[in-house]
Amino acid sequence: MAGDSLEVTGGIQLQGHITPQGAKNEALQVLCAVLLTDQPVTLRNVPAIRDVQASIELLRGLGVTVEESGDHQWTFTARDLDTEFLHSAAFAEKAGRIRGSVMLIGPLLARFGKALLPKPGGDKIGRRRLDTHFLAFEKLGATFRYDEDAHQYWIEAGRLNGSYILMDEISVTGTANLVMAAVRAHGVTTIYNAACEPYVQQLCRMLNAMGARISGIGSNLLHIEGVDALGGTVHTMLPDMIEIGSFIGLAAMTKSDITIEHCRVDQLGIIPDVFRKFGVQFEIQGDNIHVPAQESYRIQTFIDGSILTVYDAPWPGFTPDLMSILVVLATQAEGSVLIHQKMFESRLFFVDKLIDMGAQIILCDPHRATVIGLGRQFPLRGIAMSSPDIRAGVALLIAALSAEGRSVIHNVNQIDRGYENIDGRLQALGARIRRLEDA
Repeated sequence: MAGDSLEVTGGIQLQGHITPQGAKNEALQVLCAVLLTDQPVTLRNVPAIRDVQASIELLRGLGVTVEESGDHQWTFTARDLDTEFLHSAAFAEKAGRIRGSVMLIGPLLARFGKALLPKPGGDKIGRRRLDTHFLAFEKLGATFRYDEDAHQYWIEAGRLNGSYILMDEISVTGTANLVMAAVRAHGVTTIYNAACEPYVQQLCRMLNAMGARISGIGSNLLHIEGVDALGGTVHTMLPDMIEIGSFIGLAAMTKSDITIEHCRVDQLGIIPDVFRKFGVQFEIQGDNIHVPAQESYRIQTFIDGSILTVYDAPWPGFTPDLMSILVVLATQAEGSVLIHQKMFESRLFFVDKLIDMGAQIILCDPHRATVIGLGRQFPLRGIAMSSPDIRAGVALLIAALSAEGRSVIHNVNQIDRGYENIDGRLQALGARIRRLEDA
């Protein structure tokens, strides 16, 4: 993708319709699941983003036949796989780029009895330990070791056996990884304290369509009866709820009239309610969300009049991936809010850029920030800044679109990892944004 910086001229009201891409976090899970069968698996509504492209390249390296079979549609056949690729420098380099590569372990362990993975990359948003994954695999009978010199994880099992597993944390990728291993283990696996995000639910439904026997989908207690083999399927991904929340925040910040189409509103949980607490007005029209142009919005208080506190939590709590959007949204609201980012300790460090833009924010510690809304009396001002991670990058882009003057956002390859053609889609709404060529 040409250009690693975006130039944004802010203060322009936008208007029009926008459709969210397929869910990034779901895509990274179901792409790994294609390794569980030698039959064709077709995935629809696949987002064209860097992290997905990196995952597809990993599958190609493993010998998966990959065919682009339609618009945002891919067909994968994992029939003749080359497990020696796991020992190559190319695998180490490619798998090390994205954190989603950790979810290759479950399918590889289930199908081949062994897996190797370099320490995965991804956003630098604090400690993201992998203990939960490996402790769970050990409960299924696998043996694990970490090569500290090579920064590689090795795991193998002569046979996986079903077990009762109480997960030590509610991990989305940990649950997905364990489910993909357990579907082909011998006997019954019970997973308690499982993550139940829509992404995990979608993965479980896809696996059941392939012949797995998973019950309890949507709860934190999953029962899995192992099967000997899985078949192919056709699976359609949900729209990305993080994009949907980002577009709601964008409309409110820029006083824009935007309709977000094909949202699968039934899968959004409490996300709409949290934006309402910030005073954002919108209307659910079938499966669309219409956000009208809004001159001002006021943050609610608690019933006793105390300052609103918003915190992230595992599903069905509020997703941590939208906390940065709430921080930006609060800067131009009327009222104040305490943002408590419980799940990651470094995701609030991007607020220094917002402070440079004129926002009134007190960073209390790595987990908490108090935002004092300016009520549009003092608009943000354009500056040059750099995107630290995917979600903070889009939050800063929304801030720049609402700010007075010109902003330049560097390191937008971080945004490209999770948002498809974001500059082109925003231009279609009237945004003055262009990609700068690298120097």
